[in-house]
Amino acid sequence: MCGLAGIVLSPHGSDVNEKVLLAMRDAQSHRGPDQAGKYIGNGVGLGHRRLSIIDLDHGQQPMVDEAAGLVLVYNGELYNFQALTAELEALGAVFRSRSDTEVLLRAWQQWGEACLTRLVGMFAFAVWDMRKRRIYLARDHLGIKPLHYGFTRAGDLVFSSELKGLLAHPAVERNIDPQALEDYLAFGYVPDPKCIFRGMYKLPPGHWLSWRAGESAPSPRQYWDVPFDRTVDLSATDAAAQLHALLDRAVASQMVADVPLGAFLSGGVDSSAVVASMSRASTQPVRTCSIGFDHASFDETAYARLVAGHLHTNHFERQVGADDYGLLDTLAAVYDEPFSDSSALPTYRVCELARTQVKVALSGDGGDENFAGYRRYRLHNAESRIRNRVPMMARRTLFKWLGQCYPKADWAPRPLRAKTTFEALSRDDVEAYFHSVSVIREPVRHGLYSGTFKQALQGYNALEVFRAHAARAPTDHPLLLAQYLDFKTYLPNDILTKVDRASMAHSLEVRVPLLDHRLVEWASGLPPDLKLRRGVGKYIFKKALEPELPHDVLYRKKMGFGVPLSSWFRGPLAARLQQALQTGAVADSGYFEPHQVDKLLRQHASGQRDHSSALWSLLMLDAFLRHVQQPATSVASGYHERADVTHGASS
Repeated sequence: MCGLAGIVLSPHGSDVNEKVLLAMRDAQSHRGPDQAGKYIGNGVGLGHRRLSIIDLDHGQQPMVDEAAGLVLVYNGELYNFQALTAELEALGAVFRSRSDTEVLLRAWQQWGEACLTRLVGMFAFAVWDMRKRRIYLARDHLGIKPLHYGFTRAGDLVFSSELKGLLAHPAVERNIDPQALEDYLAFGYVPDPKCIFRGMYKLPPGHWLSWRAGESAPSPRQYWDVPFDRTVDLSATDAAAQLHALLDRAVASQMVADVPLGAFLSGGVDSSAVVASMSRASTQPVRTCSIGFDHASFDETAYARLVAGHLHTNHFERQVGADDYGLLDTLAAVYDEPFSDSSALPTYRVCELARTQVKVALSGDGGDENFAGYRRYRLHNAESRIRNRVPMMARRTLFKWLGQCYPKADWAPRPLRAKTTFEALSRDDVEAYFHSVSVIREPVRHGLYSGTFKQALQGYNALEVFRAHAARAPTDHPLLLAQYLDFKTYLPNDILTKVDRASMAHSLEVRVPLLDHRLVEWASGLPPDLKLRRGVGKYIFKKALEPELPHDVLYRKKMGFGVPLSSWFRGPLAARLQQALQTGAVADSGYFEPHQVDKLLRQHASGQRDHSSALWSLLMLDAFLRHVQQPATSVASGYHERADVTHGASS
């Protein structure tokens, strides 16, 4: 696992500034504390930080092949590198190492961008073609590994694993994009291809691009998408057997490492499934890590211990206080953009714990998206059936009126909170799903905005993100469409971003076997009733695991990985929240109407409404605005620096 950075000069550029390149590279030193390298050639500079996982003595980067005219910087792991090695050797390739980096270089040399469809793994990389003087950037199928890019004021292309790498370049402008801010306040993250800063971008998952000095800005090209073609026609028994085989293949391939390896274990279905498969593949007890809380309703450690005992793992556990909000400013530095998923706090802590035991950890991320595990899928599917039975005009009139009349009752039991359901029923499927996942819903969001900020938005609404993806979706089934939208937005921009930044802040590599793209393709083709049946999500996944995991683990109520925001904001964080939102960077930004922010604070403090998600989003925005005024620095400290590995004209 690594961090990369690069500069490709415009036609007017002279020489790459080595100090700037190294600043971009070393702003990400936490991603690769083991080795550092650079390449400076004619019109290009590439930097790399390495976290050594496979073939520790070789695979240094940038990897240069002067004869082929190629230079590679790469972040990730290819799980089929051994099969690719055999295929390439049969075609005449000669290898000097066991590293997957060299396999990727030879694959590009042999097939060019067509090699992307042959790769199995998580990756983001850049290839410089010396002869064509062209840069190629690519990102893995699901967006497990990040890649940011943009242009400087002088027209140079710059790219890096994390946004902080770009911000280390003095000619990169930090102008906040109003549309990206609207997206953040709706989703809790900035969805690709946008970044929070205008003119900076994230390369979308399953895409690649190329650029040569003098050309206009590149347009990313898609090489893969989640198919959702519903081609799998299987009985539950056969589907469970195939799922077992696919899971075991994915897990076994991701257990290859030359360093200590373990797994996260929350006690939920997904992480337990991964650990069970690891246990079958390993001759030694699997090392597992869990984080617990001193707030009972958020603590899952009893289930983690149950699974650890059942599977005979070597289990490590740490408890953190329910007041573990001291990380707020740290997270602003880790994520670079405003990011309001509060589970980033425990994720950061479990990565911190895991790094004391292992250098690679497997996680269960992706199970909910693959097999319809989220509660919102069940509600959306049920509401869609009602929408399809009532004409649009009637729905818009009747349910909109009911939604307006029904009181907002955050304090009431779930069955009595009908306002959200009525509001969803008045919308079409795409708008309804957007409404259900919005962190700050549209009426509150737009009520917060100042007149100046509304002008800057020019009528833009974050719903357009969903509309654009839905227009290209390969399915119109309500459940499958909701899954597709999550694969395009929530999974890469929230879940995978959260884990990548939190793990890399501790120089820990995290692998996600449930997102092996071959398993994802298979799961997307399952009939909806094998995913969601009689209100049970992950139906076939749980059936497949029944012989090997306790019933109480498979069928217990889903808890998630959250923190007690609501009580924090009425207790130990109340004063800090009020100060930040009334006199801090958010208040000074001019984006919001102060009296509307005060209203949220008053209603939440009194217990009249639960605005915890909205207030956390504003608090994280405040932390971001304060942090972004500071120079970009590494979130790591105390790492052991090694000498640069240097290639190219500067050597």
